[in-house]
Amino acid sequence: MVDSRDTGDAVRRRRECEGCGERFTTYERVEEVPVTVLKRGGRTERFDRQKLLRGLVRAANKRPVSDEQLEELAERIAAAVRGAGREVEASTIGYLAERGLASLDPVSAIQFASVYRNLADLDELEAVVRRFKEEPLPGADQLALEGANVPSDAERNIARSPQGESARVRRSRREHVPQP
Repeated sequence: MVDSRDTGDAVRRRRECEGCGERFTTYERVEEVPVTVLKRGGRTERFDRQKLLRGLVRAANKRPVSDEQLEELAERIAAAVRGAGREVEASTIGYLAERGLASLDPVSAIQFASVYRNLADLDELEAVVRRFKEEPLPGADQLALEGANVPSDAERNIARSPQGESARVRRSRREHVPQP
C-alpha cells in the first residue's frame, strides 16, 4: 500500500502490485446490513436512501430549504432506520420524514404529508395543518424514534389531537422544548 485516505464514506487506498509495479486504487466501504421496508399493502422492498432523498427534495421544491439540509435530514433518517433493525414499516420512515421536514419548513412537511398520507380532501389537509400547529416538533438535532408514537397506518393519526389521546399515551409522551 502506497497511500491511504479517508473520503468520508470510504477509505481510498493507493496500492502497488509487487509483481509488475503497476499502481491502482481501491475503495473500502463498510457493508451495511440491508433494511427491508414493509409497505402498506404488504409488499416489501429494500430501503433506499436515494428514494427517500428524492421524496424530500420533491416536497421542498421551491421552498427555503437547502440541499445540504435535505441531505443531512436524509442521513439522520437513514441512520434511525438502520438502528431500528432489519425490518421497518414504511409509515415509520414517512413519519420521520414528515417530522424532520416540519422542523425545517412546515409547508414542505405539509406537501410531503399530502402525498405520504394520500390526503383525499381539504378536511384531511386541514387536520394535518392543525396537528402541526398543536404538536411540538423535535429540535433541530432530534429525530424522535425511540418511544415515539409512530403511526402504523397513515389514516390513524389524521385529525387526532393531544386531547383525544388516552392518559397512558399522554403520560408516556416525551416533553420537548417549545419551538421558536
